[in-house]
Amino acid sequence: MESVGVGLIGTGYMGKCHAIAYTAVATVFGLPRPRLELLCEVDEALAAEKAAAFGFARSTADWRALVSDPAVDVVSITTPNALHPAMAIEAARNGKHVYCEKPLALTLEEAEAMAAAVRDAGVRSLVGYNYTKNPAVAHARRLVEAGAIGRLVDFRGVFDEDYLADPELPHSWRMEKAKAGSGTLGDLASHLINMAQFLCGPIEAVMAELTTMHAERPLLDGAAGASGRVENDDTVSALLRFRAGFSGSLASSRIAWGRKSRFAWELHGSAGMIAFDQERMNELQLYQAQDPKAEQGFKTILSGPAHPPFGLFVPAPGHSLGFNDMKTVEVAHLLHGLAGEETLYPSFEDALATERVMHAVLRSAEEARWVALD
Repeated sequence: MESVGVGLIGTGYMGKCHAIAYTAVATVFGLPRPRLELLCEVDEALAAEKAAAFGFARSTADWRALVSDPAVDVVSITTPNALHPAMAIEAARNGKHVYCEKPLALTLEEAEAMAAAVRDAGVRSLVGYNYTKNPAVAHARRLVEAGAIGRLVDFRGVFDEDYLADPELPHSWRMEKAKAGSGTLGDLASHLINMAQFLCGPIEAVMAELTTMHAERPLLDGAAGASGRVENDDTVSALLRFRAGFSGSLASSRIAWGRKSRFAWELHGSAGMIAFDQERMNELQLYQAQDPKAEQGFKTILSGPAHPPFGLFVPAPGHSLGFNDMKTVEVAHLLHGLAGEETLYPSFEDALATERVMHAVLRSAEEARWVALD
């Protein structure tokens, strides 16, 4: 494996997460240290400031210069959703591998074009559904595959946060369809959909409802009392049918007071159940019906070195990994994938399955009916 040259576009919350992960991956995993070559932001001054803070060698305000720079091997895209397609497609055409945050795009057609671009260019891709990189989640999948809870019979998922619970919080790009597309569906519920597919296999039909509860929000730069219309969803609810022959459900809200990152799901099986909550991300709950009746109950499994790659971060169980550690696991997976040592998941092609479910949810909500996925 050779050192990889990195170009980062965007330095907000997720951009900083990418920078932290690229910096940590060599120390944690013993891999060749990525070369932080070029960082892009909306203007030269901010780009230079963030490049210095994040440890990048150079900066630019022109993303096209970044995706064509000869020193850049992989492009990290952490911009608002509407900007993903143009950047990813141009990067692929320039022979760059692409590591993009979710969701892929605003429309299914744009997402398909992104997948086609990396396929045609022969480059590799990865999408930032990082919750699947949690060692506890990986162990849950191994338990399912080993038959620890029998045959799957139901999936239930919730992803609630309160970052927009206050109706007086100002309007932003996240409420505009032209910049964000959907609201809670793309921001939070997309993770639920991806997780359901990761654990349970393909989804074949959905029945959904979307609501916008805070229809107007104050304009930050507007006149006193001025407000902007919220164009996308605050909450999502959906029933699911899986190709494997069982049902499920999901619900998500960005206006749920008190919930900070309640990404919680349950896998119900014919012989037990597994439960997980991201707010307690180092714990897995396991119930196995074959235990003696007098001893049946949920068992708490604390993440530790027995759940790779936990032990590369800390040698003792119960000492807890964090959100940025999952991103470091994701970047290690990216580097192994670029070296041809692992198959990258989810690639753009894999993430299309999540995008198709998301757009089926939108269509179901608009038409108030079950929508089947081809």
